[in-house]
Amino acid sequence: MATPLRSRHTTVSPWIGDADLDIDTFRAQVGTETRLADYPNADDVRGNVLVYSAESMARRAAGGDRRALQAELIRALADGPGVVVFSGAFDTDVIDRASAAFFDIIEAQRAGGQAAGDHFGKPGANDRIWNAAQKLALHDPAAFADYYANDALAVVCQAWLGPRYQVTSQVNVVNPGGKAQIPHRDYHLGFVADEQLADYPAHVHRTSPVLTLQGAVAHCDMPVDSGPTMLLPHSQRFAGGYIAFNRPEFIECFADHHVQLPLRKGDAVFFNPALYHGAGANVSTGVRRIANLMQISSPFGRAMEALDRTAMVRAVYPVLRQMRAAGRPAHELTNIVVATAEGYAFPTNLDSDQPIGSLAPPSQVDTVLDALARDLTEEDLTVALGDQNERRTP
Repeated sequence: MATPLRSRHTTVSPWIGDADLDIDTFRAQVGTETRLADYPNADDVRGNVLVYSAESMARRAAGGDRRALQAELIRALADGPGVVVFSGAFDTDVIDRASAAFFDIIEAQRAGGQAAGDHFGKPGANDRIWNAAQKLALHDPAAFADYYANDALAVVCQAWLGPRYQVTSQVNVVNPGGKAQIPHRDYHLGFVADEQLADYPAHVHRTSPVLTLQGAVAHCDMPVDSGPTMLLPHSQRFAGGYIAFNRPEFIECFADHHVQLPLRKGDAVFFNPALYHGAGANVSTGVRRIANLMQISSPFGRAMEALDRTAMVRAVYPVLRQMRAAGRPAHELTNIVVATAEGYAFPTNLDSDQPIGSLAPPSQVDTVLDALARDLTEEDLTVALGDQNERRTP
């Protein structure tokens, strides 16, 4: 087994610092070779990405080797290339039934004037179905059941997250001419504003990736010119990666070293959410690239008690205005808002609370701080909170 490359800069501080953002260390890390001999259950290595045949995986799992296979997948996602491809993961008839349902949903959205945009594409550039798992279940329960009965999906989700994972998904259709995404990391810290990332201690940077597994199921054949996901194997292990990914030298490194693998209908890609990646440009002449994008989550990231934070905010806001007028320090006011309002933008109804122009819509904390900065009245804040709650409600 290959020994994972360790950064020459050991993080002594509990915070991510300049020593963790060294581009030469990053280049050396993403230059690591993925060796097939180190992964005995894999069938191939393509562009430094491990490829597993879903058929052979099923035989191994049925033959009592499920744990051994899952142990290998954990190692691949954590300390190896950070990304695996399952060839033939879904039967094409299952894919076609789900795709038909998805296109029905897209047409209904268009007819209802509900064209959906996403983090990187305005409405119309791409066709997006937010909350696609729920919409598929309601539109065609049988297609949903056949789709999520898939055991290749279960094997990797159980490996990374344990037995009680939670599936969410968004369908994205990138039409010819669709632009490439900038390289990025994903949910959770990947969606945090740049100016806030350094405030999260290093152990949170290490923890965030193990709370989510990213996946994409190809719903059509995807030649490279249609823009399948650009991937940078081994980039998930870089300690400062959440802070670094928007820096020009890291974007340039991604451009020089990323790989794209053509996919067949029914293939699936799963990757560590800390892996640098981004959808490619669709420069084909006729391929509507359709993929079901999955964020599979740990069920543990929840508070013990359910609080009516809107009621709390409305009660406390008059006091906040008085304290601000009396000259209380801004950081004390922020402390109060953070302890009172909902600080996370998710989960939300992304059909109506869309993150256009940003990775996440405003949280309730953002709304309250903005109201306080503009000295909105209690009545104005009540309207803003009501509008926000309405956008967030399914």
